[in-house]
Parts: sequence; structure tokens; C-alpha cells
Amino acid sequence: MDLVGILIWIVVGAIAGWLASMVMKTNRQQGLMEDIIVGIIGGFIGGFILNALNIGGGVSGLNLVSILTAFIGAVILIALLRMIRRTA
Repeated sequence: MDLVGILIWIVVGAIAGWLASMVMKTNRQQGLMEDIIVGIIGGFIGGFILNALNIGGGVSGLNLVSILTAFIGAVILIALLRMIRRTA
């Protein structure tokens, strides 16, 4: 992966993580770094789930499909983290 690819992952992660934090109402608890991390991990989760459902998807550049895929995964990640925190 080259520098441009890494920067694209960071930008897509930041946008998707921020959108997911707004939807899940965790925006006040998360900063930019957490949004980026949640968005990047969300990209992996969203890509895995969408590929398993044969819908396609995946983060393949700076486009709407990539942001939507990472957003779906980020929302799932935040929901899972909430469930884990409640049971712990």
C-alpha cells in the first residue's frame, strides 16, 4: 500500500467514524483519532459483512461506496462496544 492509499483510508475512516458517532450519539465522547480508528476498523467489518452477503462493497478509494461500507461497519462496531461495556 502506498502513501496515497494510506491517506485515503485515513480520510474515509475519519468521515465514516464521524458519521457513525453522530448516528450512535457518541460524538461528544470521541475525538478525531477515535473517529479515524473506528472508521478504519468499520471499513474492515463492513467489507467483510457486505462480501459475506454477496452485496459487494469494500473500501476501494475515496468514493461514496467506500464511505458507506466503512460507515455500516463503524455503526456495528460502536453497537458491539456498547453491548460489551454493558455486560462488563
